[in-house]
Amino acid sequence: MVRWGARTMRYLRLFGLFFRVGMLNELEYRANFFIQVFQTVLGLLVSLGGLSIIFSHADNLGGWKPDELLAVVGIYFLVGGLINLVIQPSMQKLMEDVRQGTLDFLLTKPEDAQVLVSVRQVQIWKLVDIVLGLVVLIVAGVRMGTVITPWTAVSFVLMLLAGAIIIYSFWLMLATFTFWFVKIDNILVIFQSMYEAGRWPVSIYPAWLRVILTFIVPVAFAVTIPAEAAVGRLTPAMLLGGLALAAAMLIFSRWFWRFGIKHYSGASA
Repeated sequence: MVRWGARTMRYLRLFGLFFRVGMLNELEYRANFFIQVFQTVLGLLVSLGGLSIIFSHADNLGGWKPDELLAVVGIYFLVGGLINLVIQPSMQKLMEDVRQGTLDFLLTKPEDAQVLVSVRQVQIWKLVDIVLGLVVLIVAGVRMGTVITPWTAVSFVLMLLAGAIIIYSFWLMLATFTFWFVKIDNILVIFQSMYEAGRWPVSIYPAWLRVILTFIVPVAFAVTIPAEAAVGRLTPAMLLGGLALAAAMLIFSRWFWRFGIKHYSGASA
């Protein structure tokens, strides 16, 4: 346990180092901050506009009330910000290094290669999405008059963490395919398009699409299930299922990463 704790702290310090480097790089282009604010606010206005149009004709959408859907929007921006903050840029950098054969430099470092490839690229201005998502979520909670019970708080944090792990594992597995396929950027574009569906609860979609958004492209675990925890809809069975899937995907993605590394020929090939 002590050894695991020490390793975790070392990884956190490593992420902090890459975060500071990313901050220094991004501060050279401060106009990007205002561009990110504009994009985030515009995206929020589009989402709120969609909600306004829908609820001008109906009282609920698939059993979800307006303020509950506002919570979904908040989590959508929160998780999207996390993905674009570190997961997506790091995985894209990994795919680029594999194509160019420059991953060798990272594999020779005296630290776990998976950890390094997972946190080395940080786009700090994506923090705007995370902050705005939290604000929207808080506003939704106040409007609903949500009473934060221990179950609500713990289940929400656990499902948010499980969702982040599931999305990370999914991205890592996609990026690992680069060891066999030279270019899979189109798959990542498809993922981004599918993630847009997370603006709405997956329960409103047809059955076949719900299956895709839950088990193939895990948007449901990233957005809808944490939202259900936030508004008090989550059941213990869903909580255990989400945690089990997160653990399974993390273990499998770790194995798949190591399997992919064995098939990496490197720049010297």
